Amino acid sequence: MTADPATELFEEHRPLLTGVAYRMLGRVADAEDVVQEAWLRWSSAPRDDVREPRAFLVRVTTRLAVDRLRHLGSRRESYVGTWLPEPVATDYGQRAPDAADRAVLADSVSLAVLVVLESLSPLERAVFVLREAFGFPYAEIAGALDRTEAAVRQLAGRARRHVEERRPRYDVDPAERRDLTERFLAAASGGDIERLLALLAPDVRLVSDSGGKAKAPRRTIETADKVGRFLFEVARKRGPLGELRLAEFNGGAAVVFSVGGKPDTFFQIEVRDGRIQCAYIINNPDKLFGVPVE
Repeated sequence: MTADPATELFEEHRPLLTGVAYRMLGRVADAEDVVQEAWLRWSSAPRDDVREPRAFLVRVTTRLAVDRLRHLGSRRESYVGTWLPEPVATDYGQRAPDAADRAVLADSVSLAVLVVLESLSPLERAVFVLREAFGFPYAEIAGALDRTEAAVRQLAGRARRHVEERRPRYDVDPAERRDLTERFLAAASGGDIERLLALLAPDVRLVSDSGGKAKAPRRTIETADKVGRFLFEVARKRGPLGELRLAEFNGGAAVVFSVGGKPDTFFQIEVRDGRIQCAYIINNPDKLFGVPVE
């Protein structure tokens, strides 16, 4: 059965809408809820006067995401431990844009950038995502947010400065990140603590997110010795109990550790000058529900 034109048009733009909503909210489930609400509004509202469906759908999705982000702000204040974004698969395959566009999209969805975006106001975050990640013109962003173009330019400048001041400086070579991830796994699974420590920068940081629902440090661990020995023990204890899979998430190589066919732990690194500079561990089951194990 052929879908009606309105449905086909919405599905054509669904990837864009989901990308905007995820970068705004940092959770796949929240992004999907926002996109579903946008669909309900699109399917039920008169569309005779909609001249630019893409702009209309982005406007609806962005406003819904801003409203939800304002609601989520108070909830995250009571979050147990460090809050990290929910991992999302970014293996574009044949759907990938050119290399330059892919690099921009990958950077805008990285855990490091999404963590920094958490410190922006909802409007600043919306402007930053639409402008920096997707290249929307200022005039179109102004229409989406019901602000003047001058106000949007001011928000964009403030958001850009904020992000540039706070975002960590990591190397973005995908091959290098994957290579270091594989070398880390080999050292950890092989019980070679010295080899593992050699992969870590002296001031490496480990950030974990369990949401208080799994065993994990609630504060950031720092220095190569502390981070290395913690990761070594995690790998030693969990290695025989489950399966490891290397895949691309949030623009870079990541490890998914599964037990009984269900994702248990997500692990990803950031690299600088050939060493692991930051490691992320997510084992909050609520954030691993949608992570594929194959």
